[in-house]
Amino acid sequence: MTSLVLGQLRRRPAAFAGTAVALLLAIAAVTLFGSLFAADLATPAAVRKAAAGPGLMVIAGAFGEIAVLVAFFVVVNALGFALRQQHRELALLRTVAATPRQTRRLVRGEVLVTTLLVTVPGWALGALAARWFLAALQRRDMASPDVRVPGTSVPMLIALGVVLLVGLAASAVAARRISRIAPAAALTASSTEQARTGALRLLAGAGALVGGVLLLRLSATRPADQVDKAGQAALLASLVLLVAVALAGPFAARVLAAVLGGPLRVLAPGAGWLADANLRGYARRLSSAVVPVALLVGLSGTMSIMTFTAGRAAAAAGRTASSVTSATDIWLRQAELAMLVCFATVSVVNTLVAVTADRRREFALLRLVGATRPQLLRMLSAEAVLTTAVGVVLGAAVAGAATSAFSAAVTGSAVPPVPVATCGWIVAGAAALVLPGILLTGRWAVGGPAAELVGGGRD
Repeated sequence: MTSLVLGQLRRRPAAFAGTAVALLLAIAAVTLFGSLFAADLATPAAVRKAAAGPGLMVIAGAFGEIAVLVAFFVVVNALGFALRQQHRELALLRTVAATPRQTRRLVRGEVLVTTLLVTVPGWALGALAARWFLAALQRRDMASPDVRVPGTSVPMLIALGVVLLVGLAASAVAARRISRIAPAAALTASSTEQARTGALRLLAGAGALVGGVLLLRLSATRPADQVDKAGQAALLASLVLLVAVALAGPFAARVLAAVLGGPLRVLAPGAGWLADANLRGYARRLSSAVVPVALLVGLSGTMSIMTFTAGRAAAAAGRTASSVTSATDIWLRQAELAMLVCFATVSVVNTLVAVTADRRREFALLRLVGATRPQLLRMLSAEAVLTTAVGVVLGAAVAGAATSAFSAAVTGSAVPPVPVATCGWIVAGAAALVLPGILLTGRWAVGGPAAELVGGGRD
C-alpha cells in the first residue's frame, strides 16, 4: 500500500503539490492562533490587563476564526480536486480486484503522507508568524510587552490533529462515489462527467445558503454601536455563502457560462464557441477553477467594502475613530485581508495549473484531428476570460450580499458605498492570476507528441 501511495504522489506532482501547500498553510494558521491562545493563557492576569484593547485572546479569536475556516475551505477544495483527478486510476484498481475498503485506505494514505510531509514546515511557519504577530500587537500597545509565546508543543499537535481530521473527512467524501459503485461502472464514470449535480450536494448547498442568509440577517439587525459584531457576522456570512457556491458550483457555473458565453461566441466565433462548449460540457472542471476565483473576489471585496463603509459612516456622523476605523483596527483588518488573499491566491494558482495540466490528452486529441497549437492557445485564452468572468460574478454577488447587510447595520441603508478603485484592483488581480496561470500552463500542455500522449493516456 505504501508503494501505491508514493506512486500516486509521484504520478501527479502538480495536484499534490497544490494540496501540500494548502495543508501547510492550514497547519501554519492553526499553529499561529493556537500559539497566541497559549501565550495569553500562560500570562498572569495582572500582565494581561496592563495592555489597552480587548486582549490577546479576543483579538486572536476574532482574527483567527475566519482565517482558519478559509484555510480549511482551501484544503477541502484542493483535496477534492486532487482526488477527482485520480478517478481513472482508482477505477482501474477496482477492475483488478481492489476492494472499496482498499481504495479508501489508499486515499487516506495519500492524505496522511502529504500532511506529514508538510507538518514540520507548517509548524515552523506558524510559530514564526505567531511571534511576528505578537510583536506587531505589542508595538501598537494591544498586547503587554511582557507576553511571550511559550515553547509548548500543544498548539502544534492540535494543528496536526485538526488538519488531519479535516483532510481525512474531505478525502472520505471525495472517494465515496468511486469506491461504492461497481468496478466497470467506476471506470466508465471516470471517463465522463456527471451531467447533473447530485441531489445530496444540492441539498447541502441549499443548507449553506440558508445559513448564510441567517448570518446576513444577524449582521443587518445589529445596533449601530455593535459595528464589530455586524462586521464579523457579515464576513462569516460571506464565507458560508462561498461554501454554498462551492457545493452548487457545477450548476451555477454551467448557468453563468451559458449567459456570459454568448458575447464570447460573437466576439470570437471559432475559439469562443469551442471554449464555451468546453466549459459548459465540463461544468465540474469549470467549477473547480471558478470557486477559488470567487473566494478571492468575495472575501477581498467584502473586507474592503466593509472597511470603507465603516469609515464613511464614522465621518458622516462626525465621530472620532471607533474600534472599526481606528488605526490599530485598520491594521488588523489589513493583516487579516492579506492572509485571506494569500490563501485564496494559493487556491487559485494551484487549481488552475492542475486543471490545465491535466488536459494534455484532450489537447493531443484535438491536435490529431487538425487543431494547431495557436488555435488551442486561443481557445484557452477564451476559456481563461470566461472563467475569470464567472468567478468574478459569483464573488461579487457574495460580497454584495455581505456588505449590503453590514451597511444596513452601520448606515441604515442596504446600499453600501463602494471603493471603485479598490474593487477594480481586486478584479484586475483575479484576472492577473487566472490568465497567466492558464496560458503559461497551457503552452506546456499543448506540446509534446500527440500520438504518444493519446496512446499512453494522461501524462
